[in-house]
Amino acid sequence: MYTIVLVIHLALALVLIGVVLLQHGKGADAGAAFGSGASSTVFGARGSASFLGRLTGVLGVGFFVTSLTLAIMAGTFNSGGSVVEQASQSSESVLDSAPAPAGEQDDASGSAAPAPAPE
Repeated sequence: MYTIVLVIHLALALVLIGVVLLQHGKGADAGAAFGSGASSTVFGARGSASFLGRLTGVLGVGFFVTSLTLAIMAGTFNSGGSVVEQASQSSESVLDSAPAPAGEQDDASGSAAPAPAPE
């Protein structure tokens, strides 16, 4: 299920990028007054602006919904606890299983060597 939502999310992202790039900027109307944009009307005089605007809105809502769905799914698949707690638990287990350094081992008399004083 996670893979399906992820594929839909990526498809929405790519289509949304394409639709945004197809739209004209706010300054494109000034160029049309001099004859540069009059012949490229596929949807009519104002039809493309409203159609692409609505399509961008629908794709944006879909992208938002799939983003939230993926975030919720990632949270439920987690084993629980924080990353910091998991890291501290794993470092404690590594420290417990590691051999003691040579200066901290007992000598033949049974007493431990004293630790050097910090300077």
